[in-house]
Amino acid sequence: MAWRLRKPPARVWLVLLLLALGGVLAIIEQRDVTLPGPVPHDEAGEPDFYLEGSRMTRFDAQGRAYQRLETPRLVHTPEDDVTRAETPRIRIFDEEGRIWFARGKTGTLGAGGNPLTLRGDAQLEAPEEGWRLDTETLVYDNATSHAWSESEALLRQHEQRVRGERFDAWIDEGRMRLTDNVRGIHPPIDEEQGS
Repeated sequence: MAWRLRKPPARVWLVLLLLALGGVLAIIEQRDVTLPGPVPHDEAGEPDFYLEGSRMTRFDAQGRAYQRLETPRLVHTPEDDVTRAETPRIRIFDEEGRIWFARGKTGTLGAGGNPLTLRGDAQLEAPEEGWRLDTETLVYDNATSHAWSESEALLRQHEQRVRGERFDAWIDEGRMRLTDNVRGIHPPIDEEQGS
């Protein structure tokens, strides 16, 4: 007696195909999952929250955005009510609608969300005016729209470079000041460009 295997019905093949497809999709999905980093610890204690890959926008009493912060990691500690950010990139919107850019290696928002302090290769840039400030520590008080450096500052505008011990800028007023031991490089204007 010879045994002859019968061909499975089409439904069985369809079920097997769906199971195989589901397995492949599950493997692909698992590869895209990234686990959160370790919970940060510092002198300020345990955080009550931390966000990864975040964008935070702050609004004034009239509902207008005045500050946007993007960072790969944002941590808040309730003990000191300070928010810390890694490599933050900030946009500051002034009263005239101009956008100012700021960044640093680390950033902190003080108790109540003010002031914003950037440390490590901190920069403040005014694209409409064509200048950029480089300093080690930059502080911005959003209540007064005042930014200042707490370390030597280098101000660049096109080919000009001016260095000083302290920098102040009043964002809404559109004015700035560089003080104490100020020195600069002002290359001559090329006659072809000047005419």
